[in-house]
Amino acid sequence: MSTSTSAPTSAPDPSTGPSATAEGAADGIDVPEMPAPSVREFPAHSVGGGLALLLGLAGLLAGGGMIAAASAVTATGPKAALITGGILVGLAAFLAMCGLNTVAPGEARVVQLFGRYRGTIREDGLRWVNPFTSRAKISTRVRNHETAVLKVNDAYGNPIELAAVVVWNVQDTAQASFEVDDFLEFVATQTEAAVRHIAIEYPYDSHDEEGLSLRGNAEEITEKLAVELHARVAAAGVRIIESRFTHLAYAPEIASAMLQRQQAGAVVAARREIVDGAVGMVEAALARISEQGIVELDDERKAAMVSNLMVVLCGDRAPQPVLNTGTLYQ
Repeated sequence: MSTSTSAPTSAPDPSTGPSATAEGAADGIDVPEMPAPSVREFPAHSVGGGLALLLGLAGLLAGGGMIAAASAVTATGPKAALITGGILVGLAAFLAMCGLNTVAPGEARVVQLFGRYRGTIREDGLRWVNPFTSRAKISTRVRNHETAVLKVNDAYGNPIELAAVVVWNVQDTAQASFEVDDFLEFVATQTEAAVRHIAIEYPYDSHDEEGLSLRGNAEEITEKLAVELHARVAAAGVRIIESRFTHLAYAPEIASAMLQRQQAGAVVAARREIVDGAVGMVEAALARISEQGIVELDDERKAAMVSNLMVVLCGDRAPQPVLNTGTLYQ
């Protein structure tokens, strides 16, 4: 009664919220309209941190050397000047070294200066930026989000249980930082909303062979889920890589009844195949007898032969033969 396999579905190419909404509307998918982003990511001005580290260490050594040299000076004026200069040089070197950042692969640093966005550092390694800026770390690695098992009603009103997993990553760090309060919570909430919306749009099993169903058309449904998810989370600078259902089943209170319905449908389908095959075999038998002239059968005898063959071919049990010791009509 439950399924846990579904073809992975890649999301469309990353785009902004309004364009993603237009794309979904063009595909006939009801997707929410998200506001256009007010800020977009651009590279922050940064330099290699190796040279900055060397200059900072040199400044600290120079400041320490000036303070140490002041102890050898007896004159009050030069001594005070050396101490003051050493302290200032040391503080300047220390302040400059505060602009050093280590960026690991799969990470980015969002740079702000007095509350204003000044760009994003994506180059890995040791980088140096304005020490008066603040740098917030954001992971750009691929992540998984799996929803809890949700209980919703399908298009026919039957209670079902389903869960989905979404593979995603942050594409625009500026939007993830400034367009939403918490992009992790935003993705989790929008994923659950999209899964619930998809579930109520389609039945678990379709009575119409041409209609889509959650169980029978998993690939098509997950494609629609990916499009809707992309439209919902594009405002947060998030890219949906793929999505799939991990759990799909009827709710326990109707599972037994739906199982009987599925079993009855399977029995009917099997009987239909058996009857179609038996009719073909009877038709072939009558044609062979007529062509080869084995025996002449009138309509009454043909009807009896058809009846007997259908009983033999369609019966659940092995037939018991009855020998006729009289004539064909007795």
